[in-house]
Amino acid sequence: MASAAAFTWRTALPLLIVAALVAFEEWVSIPSCEVSSGEGGGGDPKAGNLSGSEDLKLMVVADLLLMGSEAGPVTAYFRDFYTAKFFRKSLKMLDPDMLVILGDISARGSQLKSNKWSTILQQLQKILGPFLELPLHIILGDRDIGSCNKINANLVREIASNLPGLDSVGCGAFEISNISFVSVNTVPMLCGNNDLLFSVEKFIERESVDMIRSKIAVEEFQRPTESRGDFSTFHWRENDVPPGAGSVLLLHFPLHQVARSSCEVEVNKRTLWHYFRESFKILIDGAIVGAGPYELLKTLPQNATEYIIQALKPRIVFSAHTHQFCDHTHGDGIREVTVPTMTWAGKDQPGFVVAKFGQNKTVLVSHCSLASESHLLMVYVTALVLLASATFLVYSRNSEDI
Repeated sequence: MASAAAFTWRTALPLLIVAALVAFEEWVSIPSCEVSSGEGGGGDPKAGNLSGSEDLKLMVVADLLLMGSEAGPVTAYFRDFYTAKFFRKSLKMLDPDMLVILGDISARGSQLKSNKWSTILQQLQKILGPFLELPLHIILGDRDIGSCNKINANLVREIASNLPGLDSVGCGAFEISNISFVSVNTVPMLCGNNDLLFSVEKFIERESVDMIRSKIAVEEFQRPTESRGDFSTFHWRENDVPPGAGSVLLLHFPLHQVARSSCEVEVNKRTLWHYFRESFKILIDGAIVGAGPYELLKTLPQNATEYIIQALKPRIVFSAHTHQFCDHTHGDGIREVTVPTMTWAGKDQPGFVVAKFGQNKTVLVSHCSLASESHLLMVYVTALVLLASATFLVYSRNSEDI
């Protein structure tokens, strides 16, 4: 009797391990989110009522580094599978009103021809799956279009024409739930020797003028009726819009920081797992997708940063490129949230940001972390060893009975 019970237990053990692994796969795709209070006076995370039906919830991701048809087996059958799983589980749980991707949706987009670029967009559509109807805005990064003198204006125009809400130079402006957004193609602003810089600056100036006109129109509407026709009180003015009164600003490259931030990019830290991971990827896929330390440390030049802030007076800035999360308040009071990469190709533990905009100008930012690739692989290796051991026990028991 005891022998039969032991045999049944041993027979069921492999099935139990497989069932536990399936349950683990479902659990591990759930994001872990934590409210960020912001560095340097970013605000009380509990301030304001952010649970109202009129609030806007934004899911902001960055640096997907998709390979399209160029993907090797590890990327295609492992990383892309989990990227899609992370996306769909997060979108289902958080139910955002809009999805924003802050550039570098491709790993080598600037090196691809138009027919290859279409495979990147098809891969993104496949990842989003049933959530394709969700409002979407995508901006361009340096991996998408190149950098400095390598920027091809024709390529930018062609890519931008296939992305929602972008003009021919990769900039855009839109409004949702009475909250205005401006996205600027910051790649040409990294240096001055490219064809797109003037067009990007022209877009910024146009948005700045529109912001000033809107402010004047509001002030005119709020004036007493009898004084509205008195043009003696009218005067032209410079951009006297107060800091933080402008639109939500979406960038790929972070703004220049005068003072050192408490959440600096930790790209110089390299663990044993990092070297094993990249060496394994070179062996299987044939290339490294992630960027080196110098590439990840790039920010906008100080003069470009000052120009953008003075012209647009952003309410809050969302940027990317560093692959790390950072919530930083600049010296002039402008809050900037740097969004981490959402792929294992860029970081062992990826993530994203959820932002809730209240009608009282409050912005609640949450940093959501996803499963670590190294931890997941360790679980798979452990499960494989246990499964092999359990199978061996079953077959050894059968051999003894025979």
